[in-house]
Amino acid sequence: MIRLLLVDDHPIVRDGLRGAFVGETDLEIAGEAADGAEALVLASALAPDVVLMDLRMPRMDGVAAIRELREVAPKAKVLVLTTFDSESDVLPAIEAGATGYLLKDAPTAELLRAVRAAAKGESVLSPAVAVKLLGQMREPAPKNTLTKREMEVLELVADGATNRMAAAKLFISEASIKTHLLHIYAKLEVRDRAAAVGEAYRRGLLS
Repeated sequence: MIRLLLVDDHPIVRDGLRGAFVGETDLEIAGEAADGAEALVLASALAPDVVLMDLRMPRMDGVAAIRELREVAPKAKVLVLTTFDSESDVLPAIEAGATGYLLKDAPTAELLRAVRAAAKGESVLSPAVAVKLLGQMREPAPKNTLTKREMEVLELVADGATNRMAAAKLFISEASIKTHLLHIYAKLEVRDRAAAVGEAYRRGLLS
């Protein structure tokens, strides 16, 4: 029996997922969570085999939760299930430790195959995501180039947004904002927010 934990902030999505697994004798829904923080608590208590993880959620986003799951439920495999397939979403999730990445418009049969494959530790990628990853591998970004998400964070900081405001605007956690800022500082070779904004203007990244 493969035990599943469903993580999505939209109840209607969780309802739909639950319906997809009805009648599957080898799949069991162990629990449901509405955000990353709740997912960590449930994963620790329920020890699921596969966690179906949305990315953009309140309190704690999917990428942050995937990182933390390594500690609280190291045996759980994470299958990202989201509507977002941009490189700024895909790469951080894979780097954080996701076993697979599917889009929410995937057919039910594909979802079921992906869950069973993930439970075995096999990597599962939707075709659109695989194309993006291959493109990234063939054309690596120049050193010190800011990602799309890092630019979004930098633009908000330049407009005077606090970490909390930026997190709310981008639907990610404050911890993720801090991580993006650290990456920005390293790439721009600065030590703080003000210096990062100034250097970004100097390089023409902001106008």
